[in-house]
Amino acid sequence: MSDDYNKILIRPIFTEKMSRLEEERKYAFQVMPGTNKLEIKKAVESMFDVNVEKVSTINRTGKKKNMTVKSGGRTIRTNGKRSNWKKALVTLKEGDTIDLLDTEVNN
Repeated sequence: MSDDYNKILIRPIFTEKMSRLEEERKYAFQVMPGTNKLEIKKAVESMFDVNVEKVSTINRTGKKKNMTVKSGGRTIRTNGKRSNWKKALVTLKEGDTIDLLDTEVNN
């Protein structure tokens, strides 16, 4: 990948679990599926001006979904699947924090 770090980080992930992990300096981001840990580390360090200690990645498979479509008086049942995605869990070095509520990841 190139040095276009804006495209690597798609969005931060806000959940109850992640709000607890922020106290341990851990932050989660949805990232592009083809990126590796080194590219994620460089992207976070350049965008937020912090020092990254560790990066863990998780490949998530999309959920299978059943859909019902009504068209012209007929009901059609079909199956679908959400897209696969990748999550990165970034641990920062001691003393560094990211305020995700005041920062835009993707312009």
